Amino acid sequence: MPTLFPSLGRRRALQGAVAGFVALGLLLWWVLPLGEDPPSGTITFSTGTEAGVYHEYGERLQKELAKDMPGLTVKLETSAGSLANVRSVATGDADVTIAAADAVDTYETEGGANAHLLRGVARLYDDYVQLVVPQDSDIESVADLRGKRVAIGLPKSGVRLIANRVLQAAGIDPAKDITPRSDGIDTGPKRLGSGLDAFFWSGGLPTRGLREVAETSALRFVPIESSMVARVHEQGGATRYYRATNMPESAYETIQNGSTVATMAVSNLLVTREDLDPRLTEWLTRTVLDSRDGIGAHVHSAQLVDVRTAIYTDPLPLHEGAKRYYRSVKP
Repeated sequence: MPTLFPSLGRRRALQGAVAGFVALGLLLWWVLPLGEDPPSGTITFSTGTEAGVYHEYGERLQKELAKDMPGLTVKLETSAGSLANVRSVATGDADVTIAAADAVDTYETEGGANAHLLRGVARLYDDYVQLVVPQDSDIESVADLRGKRVAIGLPKSGVRLIANRVLQAAGIDPAKDITPRSDGIDTGPKRLGSGLDAFFWSGGLPTRGLREVAETSALRFVPIESSMVARVHEQGGATRYYRATNMPESAYETIQNGSTVATMAVSNLLVTREDLDPRLTEWLTRTVLDSRDGIGAHVHSAQLVDVRTAIYTDPLPLHEGAKRYYRSVKP
């Protein structure tokens, strides 16, 4: 018996094919915003010393960017830290970096080259100031550093910027009242008790270079009390970005033995230049926020990256591409 509807099977097959193409289109829209091909090219990311959180975060973010933008090459370059990073991006030696808010403000205030071109992508996580001494040291406060051999960080690092301000708040001239050393996180912790009496560090929690040394050495943190932070604030300027806080007891279990440590913290920013392609910056911002949990599983401080706070990149205005991303996810 001949079928009454000979085209019905073909029609259903066509409808199924259309539905499949629609589903594929929706999937592409989800993975590739507006169906766009991912940006490509090459950018340079200035990180920090290899044992620090900046570099560890940069390595993890590089892998996440490769997943989202396979045609984009991200070159990582180590550096002395925040101040060097800000200058690298401002002058075009790098395209993206991480820097502490106080270092960005200092660079702008001191009239750094092309400071007006700097733009924010996201507020990331906080750096905590960590003043470390051997367990049997007689140093109990910042004031006790007078006359000691103290590592204050590499030149052009955010650590040195902060260490000098803390020392000055305690009435100590970093150039005259201590024997200053330029050790960073790569060498400082290992030299404590053998060439160094104390070591300043400012970084995310925990910092790999310090955590590894703490597993085999007896170390102790010297507190930076809220009264000391208040004296730092009296210096004005970029010190407004510091806040009194406590290092949680879980940061370095082998050093803290279940106790918190009074200190101060400063926010880190993901920084770029005004002329970086807005579409690339939008994709970059998306990857930073979407990869929080993946990166945070290895870099614990990255767990604090949040879309609700990421937009606050003071003292820098947001890059236009970053603005596009935040508008797209606004409730």
